[in-house]
Amino acid sequence: MLHKLTAIAVKAAGPGKYNDGHGLWLVKRADGGGQWVLRLAVFGKRREMGLGGIADVSLKQARELAARWRTVVRDGKDPIRERETQNRNSKVLAVTLEAVAVEAFAARKAELKGDGKAGRWFSPLAMHVLPKLGKRPVSQIHQNDIRDCLTPIWHDKADAAKKAMNRLGIVLRYAATKGHEVDLQATAKAKELLGKSRHEATHIASVSWQDVPRFYKSLDELSVTHLALRFLILTGVRSLPIRAMTLDQFESDVWTIPAHLMKGAKGKTQSFRVPLSSEALRIIRQAMPFAQNGLLFAAPRGGMISDATMSRLMERRGMEERPHGFRSSLRVWLSESTDAPFEVAEAMLSHTVGSSVTRAYQRSDFLEQRRVLLERWAAHVASSTAA
Repeated sequence: MLHKLTAIAVKAAGPGKYNDGHGLWLVKRADGGGQWVLRLAVFGKRREMGLGGIADVSLKQARELAARWRTVVRDGKDPIRERETQNRNSKVLAVTLEAVAVEAFAARKAELKGDGKAGRWFSPLAMHVLPKLGKRPVSQIHQNDIRDCLTPIWHDKADAAKKAMNRLGIVLRYAATKGHEVDLQATAKAKELLGKSRHEATHIASVSWQDVPRFYKSLDELSVTHLALRFLILTGVRSLPIRAMTLDQFESDVWTIPAHLMKGAKGKTQSFRVPLSSEALRIIRQAMPFAQNGLLFAAPRGGMISDATMSRLMERRGMEERPHGFRSSLRVWLSESTDAPFEVAEAMLSHTVGSSVTRAYQRSDFLEQRRVLLERWAAHVASSTAA
């Protein structure tokens, strides 16, 4: 007989087992609670399958579930395994973009400078993508969603939009390796929908090489910021290697920058040597009292000075130029005031020159030629005759 129980009987039943028919049983406990159990013959073996408690599953719902799983058995499948598979798939589908992004970031930290603690890799996602798409299942990220998300910054903040798109593509590829069903072409399709950016790149303003001595002379305080900025000007090196400079990187008058501190260092195994002028060595001696935990230009409370420290000094003076621009100042000086070969001038800024084949045969880093040029640059920069 089918449907032996009633809703009232389910509520009033005492402890025990009650058959509703066709394998559906109510197992009632002494505390008044109960569980629905479906007894089935799966591949010739008796199995029991829980369908939920009576507090959450009504008699009508239990019968519907029982009918559904009996159909699965008739189709020659194991209903318990089928349910487990469905539950796993549901969990995978429910994983959000934000959760995968955090996991992808953690997986890439070892490849990033300083384990990505500065947050530069993750910040484009955190600022421009996750606030709008973070709670959405990663399997449901569509090119239209990406387009709508990045449209506000696609033309006005092109660099940020490009980085956000790049990071999102990496996250989607990571999601695919974890078994999530994602559209790996979503970012490429979104780019097509967004069209070519109208943003025009602007170069970082730089102090003309003729005016560098005047600015250099104005850095007359014995402070970490003034000394670090002077050292940056003298060496033509980017900010990060200077801020992360440690005392064990020096040997005589050569500073060896570890490969992981160089721009585009991913996959590089070669460090970069910088010959130090007599003026640069003088700056090092002046900075020694500020050294902490091995860092030469340490922040007052220890650790590296921030990326903005030197920029803020120039900003407070009302200057449009920024520290990175002194690399351009040096490069223009090399072109206009010296006869340095192109390869040597580019090596001064640690630029890569030529094809991979050419570089394979070019083993010299032009250290001695650069030593002479940097000494001349220092003489110009520290000239007391600057107007």
